[in-house]
Amino acid sequence: MDYIWSPWRYRYVANASKDDGCIFCRALEANNDPQTLIALRAEKNFVILNRYPYTSGHVMIVPYTHTADLAGADPGMLAEMMTLAQRVQIALQDTYRPEGFNLGMNLGRAAGAGVVGHLHLHVLPRWAGDSSFMTVVGETRVEPEELHVTYERLRKALA
Repeated sequence: MDYIWSPWRYRYVANASKDDGCIFCRALEANNDPQTLIALRAEKNFVILNRYPYTSGHVMIVPYTHTADLAGADPGMLAEMMTLAQRVQIALQDTYRPEGFNLGMNLGRAAGAGVVGHLHLHVLPRWAGDSSFMTVVGETRVEPEELHVTYERLRKALA
């Protein structure tokens, strides 16, 4: 059996069951965008890198308002979320030259939401073959770029 070490993943697994409140609200309260990886603050939403990305450039667009679903969401916030998704797609295209994109939301634990109580939209750049045997069989992802490098590149592209 081969072992591939991914100590960054342990930090996620070790803290996954802790309930320290909402990770998005904590990131906003910290008011330290480089540390919390908030790449852009808009009027009603912000763009934050996923600390445990599926691909380099995996970000989330998150409303400032802590709301769990679309039903009670402010229409202006939702409109800005889609405008930011467009802006993020352009920035990721210019920065990483992906071959495609996934955009999605998981609403509720049964739907796969990792953060259940705070609505967010994932934007992932994709490349042919980025879901290799490592991901499918080994349940391991190999990222070619450190998060802070991704943060600086994307923040510059979104400026």
